[in-house]
Amino acid sequence: MAKILLKYKEAAVKEIPLDKESTTIGRKPDNDIVIDNQAVSGHHASITVEGDKLMLEDLGSLNGTFVNGQKISKTELFNGDVVLIGVHTLNVTSEKNRSQETKGFAVRGRSMDETMVIAPDDQKKIVAAADKNLPEPLGGFMVVEGSTEKKEYELKERVSSIGKEDGSAVKLKGLFAPKLAALVNRRKEGYFITPAGGKELKVNGKTIDRRCDLKDGDLVEVANLKLQFYLKE
Repeated sequence: MAKILLKYKEAAVKEIPLDKESTTIGRKPDNDIVIDNQAVSGHHASITVEGDKLMLEDLGSLNGTFVNGQKISKTELFNGDVVLIGVHTLNVTSEKNRSQETKGFAVRGRSMDETMVIAPDDQKKIVAAADKNLPEPLGGFMVVEGSTEKKEYELKERVSSIGKEDGSAVKLKGLFAPKLAALVNRRKEGYFITPAGGKELKVNGKTIDRRCDLKDGDLVEVANLKLQFYLKE
């Protein structure tokens, strides 16, 4: 079965099996794969199974959909392809490899006129679209129990990770600490946290298996760490 690995920067967010005839991707919650980021359109793209083909189609998104660095309208996906949507990537795993004839130009749209290589300036615009109009709330975590590099973490980024992996906003210590334990999203309406990597996450003593809005004073327990969330005025 084909599958994709959703990543933010170098951090793996989740693995999704492509076991449906059509899988939609976008910012709105009715999508199969929800990417809560300002650079992603409400209904951004879809992946459909057409016979033995895995087809990716842009759904008229504002910032476009890219495969292996090239902007597409509709294209077949192959094993090892990397899809860029906003500032997130989707790594494709499937049984079908790209042929030698198609490796030269990487991907093909409905016609060659619809395929173009993304320029560095365009890449900067995509990232800027994700970071512009940052939400007003600013919050963070105070470490209540457990061992980390700091006692307080201010969460300024759109997405902050909790884990052992380099680049994590809250860096975990210990030999058995998970590379990625949870993700915290910052948006205009506030912050929310989502478990990652199959690790248990508790908010105010209750186990959470999906995204959970954070309120000032909430206690978060993850990977032998207890954190208190706060919002600044």
